[in-house]
Amino acid sequence: MNDKRLTADGGQQTADGKRRTRTDSPLGAGGWKIDNTWTLFLDRDGVINQRTPGAYVTDIEEFEFIDGVLNALRFFATIFEKIVVVTNQQGVGKGLMTETQLVQIHRHMQAQIEQAGGRIDAIYYCPELAEDNPECRKPNTGMAHQAQADFPEIDFEKSIMVGDSATDMEFAFRLGMKTVFIQTKPEDTAAAKDLPIDFRCDTLMEFAA
Repeated sequence: MNDKRLTADGGQQTADGKRRTRTDSPLGAGGWKIDNTWTLFLDRDGVINQRTPGAYVTDIEEFEFIDGVLNALRFFATIFEKIVVVTNQQGVGKGLMTETQLVQIHRHMQAQIEQAGGRIDAIYYCPELAEDNPECRKPNTGMAHQAQADFPEIDFEKSIMVGDSATDMEFAFRLGMKTVFIQTKPEDTAAAKDLPIDFRCDTLMEFAA
């Protein structure tokens, strides 16, 4: 397995014009009853940082946080026991960047998150090509099992997966996690239209709020 590890304010207005308050999120009152034994799994591109259309984020200069993400992660740090990133990064396998470059991007990301008062406990990435269908590549569950091996307290039934693709959701379904779908890519939003996803929103901050 090629898993790699590096060791909110109030309401928002949604696209439909409705005012979203904290109680609308499953993290709010009457929601999922999250406590500090839960784990938050996060995809990276399109969830934490802006995607590069038709390309890959290959260096620090191309890495840009999505608006509100740092505030959301600061809030999540107060309620989740572990916060873990699981990300497919086949740009490495394609030779478009090196693992050293990827690690530098992740260190930069973690430093900015910590400076803002948040945290990421571990980052797992799969550098292999999609065509090889490695166990580490989502929707396969290798990265989650590596996280659980590193942090035995992780209980997948007390975990949430936040992603912006159908493969992220399938990864969560296979593990019995709760699912949050970030609607950033029209093609993936369409692909996930009929999936039994627990909560859909436009940004990580909307989930936090």
